[in-house]
Amino acid sequence: MRKTMPLLETKNITKVYGAGAYKVAVLKDVTLEVQKGEFVAITGKSGSGKSTLMNILGCLDIATSGTYKIESQDVSNLTVDQLAEIRNKKIGFVFQRYHLLPDMTALENVELPLLYANKPEKFARERSLEMLKLVGLADRVNHLPSELSGGEQQRVAVARALANKPAILLADEPTGNLDSATEERIMKLLRDMHKEHGVTIVIITHDEHIAQQADRIIKIHDGKIIQ
Repeated sequence: MRKTMPLLETKNITKVYGAGAYKVAVLKDVTLEVQKGEFVAITGKSGSGKSTLMNILGCLDIATSGTYKIESQDVSNLTVDQLAEIRNKKIGFVFQRYHLLPDMTALENVELPLLYANKPEKFARERSLEMLKLVGLADRVNHLPSELSGGEQQRVAVARALANKPAILLADEPTGNLDSATEERIMKLLRDMHKEHGVTIVIITHDEHIAQQADRIIKIHDGKIIQ
């Protein structure tokens, strides 16, 4: 039986900061695979290297050595512009701090990645309205971030991350700034996106309760995968 190609694949990824006597290896020979349709949690304590790993998986940074492939494409040695193109086409991001533009409405924030991808304005508007409806914010499309609760802002961020139909959604501590009830609503939203729409999700978290909601947990400690 032919083996399915992983959606994401790292082999012996090492990330070193500094030089000479000041070199610090933050990641050490990290090898992992994520299959299409998986919901994976990468967990570890602060300083374990999980955020550095997310930056590499999200093409926000490159490894010092090793290889990284997305949909079989080796992105290890791409230029800054090429990495930006990969991010825009294949990766959706949800961050702890939402990163919404404060002077734009929820709808305009969701439209941004579509317009950056040179999608027609009419398509971008219709797709953004569809995504905001999907995350339960059809009645809040014209509100500014300051007029939305933390949970609503994070739902806008999820809608924006999925607007371009990315191959993968990367979520870095997506519930870190939320109260427990809102945290559960956001996690339910992510689980529903995964279950009902087949979205591949990698969530970075130090919270074991959050990690347990994924299908698979990858534990990282001192820059190495230990489980």
